[in-house]
Amino acid sequence: MSLIDNLIEYLRGPEKRTAVVAKERLQIILAHERAGRGAATPDYLPALQEELLEVIAKYIHIDRQMIKVQLDKHGEYDVLELNITLPENQRVL
Repeated sequence: MSLIDNLIEYLRGPEKRTAVVAKERLQIILAHERAGRGAATPDYLPALQEELLEVIAKYIHIDRQMIKVQLDKHGEYDVLELNITLPENQRVL
């Protein structure tokens, strides 16, 4: 190698291996996808809501329209909120 080649190599820094570069790119892509999905409703929320309704219906008769399932973000945490309006004079099944 010539002196100029050595100088250029020194200024560029050590060459990264392909696997390291691929890993960094994948991490950037995943972070971007997660950030883009942050405002959208997760895919599993409708199925989760249906399963919760089935479990609650085993114990008490409720109007399915009186149940609200919501996913919010509070700071760095995702919060699943479940609001159920129960009938006043309802017997447990």
